[in-house]
Amino acid sequence: MVDCRKFTRDLRLLDIYSQCDRVNNLRRLTAQVSKIFVLCFTLYTQNERSSLWEIHCEAQELFFQSRQGRVVLLGLVPSSSNRPLTFRGMARISYRLLPLPIFVLVVSLLFYQSAGLNSEGQYLLDIKSRIGDTYNHLSNWNPNDSTPCGWKGVDCTSDYNPVVWCLDLSSMNLSGSLSPSLGGLVHLTLLNLSFNALSQNIPGEIGNCSSLEFLYLNNNRFESQIPVELARLSCLTALNIANNRISGPFPDQIGNLSSLSLLIAYSNNITGPLPASLGNLKRLRTFRAGQNLISGSLPSEIDGCESLEYLGLAQNQLSGEIPKEIGMLQNLTDLILWSNQISGPIPMELSNCTYLRTLALYDNKLVGPIPKELGNLECLNRLYLYRNKLNGTIPREIGNLSSALEIDFSENELTGEVPIELKNIAGLSLLYIFENKLTGVIPVELTTLENLTKLDLSTNYLTGTIPVGFQHLKQLIMLQLFDNSLSGVIPQGLGVYGKLWVVDLSNNHLTGRIPRHLCRNENLILLNMGSNNLTGYIPSGVQHCKPLVQLHLAENGLAGSFPSDLCKLANLSSLELDQNTFTGPIPPEIGQCHALQRLHLSGNYFTGELPKEIGKLSQLVFFNVSTNSLTGVIPAEIFSCRMLQRLDLTRNHFVGALPGEIGDLSQLEILKLSENQLSGNIPVEVGKLSRLTDLQMGGNSFSGEIPAELGGISSLQIALNLSYNNLTGPIPAELGNLVLLEFLLLNDNHLSGEIPGAFDKLSSLLGCNFSNNDLTGPLPSLPLFQKTSISSFLGNKGLCGGPLGNCNESPQLSSHPSDTKGTSVRLGKIIAIISAVIGGISLILIIVIIHFMRRPVDMVAPLQDKPPSSLVSDIYFSPKDGFTFQDLVVATENFDDSFILGRGACGTVYKAVLRCGLIIAFNLFS
Repeated sequence: MVDCRKFTRDLRLLDIYSQCDRVNNLRRLTAQVSKIFVLCFTLYTQNERSSLWEIHCEAQELFFQSRQGRVVLLGLVPSSSNRPLTFRGMARISYRLLPLPIFVLVVSLLFYQSAGLNSEGQYLLDIKSRIGDTYNHLSNWNPNDSTPCGWKGVDCTSDYNPVVWCLDLSSMNLSGSLSPSLGGLVHLTLLNLSFNALSQNIPGEIGNCSSLEFLYLNNNRFESQIPVELARLSCLTALNIANNRISGPFPDQIGNLSSLSLLIAYSNNITGPLPASLGNLKRLRTFRAGQNLISGSLPSEIDGCESLEYLGLAQNQLSGEIPKEIGMLQNLTDLILWSNQISGPIPMELSNCTYLRTLALYDNKLVGPIPKELGNLECLNRLYLYRNKLNGTIPREIGNLSSALEIDFSENELTGEVPIELKNIAGLSLLYIFENKLTGVIPVELTTLENLTKLDLSTNYLTGTIPVGFQHLKQLIMLQLFDNSLSGVIPQGLGVYGKLWVVDLSNNHLTGRIPRHLCRNENLILLNMGSNNLTGYIPSGVQHCKPLVQLHLAENGLAGSFPSDLCKLANLSSLELDQNTFTGPIPPEIGQCHALQRLHLSGNYFTGELPKEIGKLSQLVFFNVSTNSLTGVIPAEIFSCRMLQRLDLTRNHFVGALPGEIGDLSQLEILKLSENQLSGNIPVEVGKLSRLTDLQMGGNSFSGEIPAELGGISSLQIALNLSYNNLTGPIPAELGNLVLLEFLLLNDNHLSGEIPGAFDKLSSLLGCNFSNNDLTGPLPSLPLFQKTSISSFLGNKGLCGGPLGNCNESPQLSSHPSDTKGTSVRLGKIIAIISAVIGGISLILIIVIIHFMRRPVDMVAPLQDKPPSSLVSDIYFSPKDGFTFQDLVVATENFDDSFILGRGACGTVYKAVLRCGLIIAFNLFS
């Protein structure tokens, strides 16, 4: 048995307010009444005869009463209650227990009025027809429904006449385009289509959604321009179109959105200047349009946005100066303008924005001093002014920023000292002032900043010692003071209290030992103390530092054997111990450093053979063991390191042939094998190194012909050095294909034939040397050959052309035999004179050398290899002499004048103290 009262209870006191036209009123009212009739008809057919129904209505009067704008449906009750269904303001007519045929007819007519999907549902179906719905989120959008109110993502009002007020299809992986039918949803208040893959343009018909307050189209692929029609949405309070592909400028009419409080448009391709009409947006609180192509200057009308709190325009192309009017924005909390082209000074008027919490002006072209008025911003938490051209001193008033957490003035041109007033910022956790021109000492007062976690004062001109108090800062995790002139001992308690993460003190004048507690809290991932004057051994605490990723201790005076315990550090990816005094063999345990990518051990005294276990370092990219005393053959296993990009074995005592497996190093860019005792043929597999830019194989005993395959290394650019070997045969014409090559050194071999005419194509060549071979024929017409010093071609049998003279001139000895005797006499006199001159010069040099050898000589510490500023000479010294040309460059600091002993017609005489202690004088021919 069905209780009719259960179905009629919710119909009592149902108020219907309507402001629509009379036709719509009629349709909606009859739809409601029809539901009542259907219910009663159902009960009637179920023989619920015990309850008689009484319906009082005036159907014909519906049309007229709808004009009044208010119709009240009191309810439907059983006749026994004597409370009939009544429409206020109407005459009442009673229908008591209508005959069934008439009742069915009435019900059918009324039901016909409500059948079919309404117009809003039709609009939504058209929207769906243009959308790709991979995961069938919209599967319940049924065209047979009378309204779309039960559809997924659709919300309707809850009154008698439900309309769509919210459409939320966010994060449904929808694709396709947006239908213009969207404009038919005139009652829409919220539209959220964010985080999909919708594309094409935003339809201008969206401007018809006059009730729209919230519009979220962010994180899609919408293109084209912002439709001007959006400006008609006078009720719009929030607009988010971020992370799309929208182009073109902001429309000038955007200032008509008088209700707008949130405008987010970052990560698009918006161009053009910002419209001055933005100043009309009195209610705007957040404006974010970073990562676009917005140009022009920030309009001074921005001061009209009196409610503005967040202004974010980073990563655009804004230029000009920051307008002083920005100081009128009393509610501003965040000003984000980094990575633009803004110039001029920082306006002192910014100090009027007293609620400012974040000021990010970095990566611009700002000039002038830091305004001292910024010290008035007591609410400021983050001050980022780095990467500009600011100059002058750091104002002491910065110490008044009592709420500051992070201050970054790095990469400017600031001078003067680090102000001690910074000690007043008790909550300061980050202080970056690196890459400036600061002088003086590091203030001891900084050690009172108990909340300091990151301190970077690197790349300045700071002197004095590192304050001992830094070792007591418990929150300190990063300390970077590199590239200064700091001296003295490193605080030995560093790391005892703080959980140090990064410590870089390199390129200073620090002395003493490496602190042994640096990794006490097992947090250290980077330790760089290279280029100092540190002595002693690598502390055990560092060798057992499990989280360590990079250990750089190059260019010190550290001693001992290779620290084998480092090989147990599973995270170690970079190890630089070069230019120290380490001795002994490189242990096979090195193969356990499976994460190692960079291994730099050059300039030490390592001996023995290179362990084959190095081949287990599958991640190795950089390997340099040059300038040691390593012996034996180059193990083939090393060529299993397929990730290698740079391999330098120069200046050792390696012997034997170069393994053909070298061709397996497909990533190799630099290969240096010079000044060893390698022999045999140059493997043709070298020609497979398609990424090679520098090939140095000089000063060995390679024999045979130059492989033509070397001409296939099209990337070879820096140098091809095969000098001082025993190579024979012709120079391959294929080397003419190396169009990027800058230096070609083939001197001091036994090469024969002509220099290939294909060398005409070597347009990038800056220097070459073919001397001391058996070459013949004319020089190619390459302009460089005509300008190169004759010394680069001497010692060959029959080269001619260019600086060697005209090849068409016949020798006079063969044309005039009668003059042979006279010619010989003249030549003899010339030779005698030259010999006398050379003998005299030699005697003078011997006297000078003896004189200087008698004087006490200070040993010169080995210097870091640095490239000469220009190509000084084409000379290449044979390793058989015990030193190389590069040794002379280093010993004389690139032939500095302070090393000159004298000058003569044949060149300049220099004195050099080599690393091994040998003192020599040599003549550098001009």
